[in-house]
Amino acid sequence: MADMDTALKEAMQIEGAIGVALVDYTSGMALGTLGSTKELDLTVAAAGNTDVVRAKMRTLDLLKMKDEIEDILITLGSQYHLIRPLRSRGGQGLFIYLALQKSRANLAMARHQIRRIEEDLHM
Repeated sequence: MADMDTALKEAMQIEGAIGVALVDYTSGMALGTLGSTKELDLTVAAAGNTDVVRAKMRTLDLLKMKDEIEDILITLGSQYHLIRPLRSRGGQGLFIYLALQKSRANLAMARHQIRRIEEDLHM
């Protein structure tokens, strides 16, 4: 079982990672961040992506879909932004936000690695 700091460090080891945050989507607050750059303010990204997660969850509700979000991918010109809601009991209301440099990232591998990190994370 990994704690939050260990999980964030592991996420930053993913090829192409430029920033990661663990976010509470009920408040929009980042509980922890690692790797912010001038181009990417992780606290602003955490708050903004909270709206994305809430909107998708609300849409699933409206559609009466009995399914879960595995992850949400936002593709920019030079970056991938990967959002993974935590499914564990202790992780309810949280998501991992990972920003990747598109030119250096392997998206399939990053999704696999972030899933493993999420499964090992103990909150």
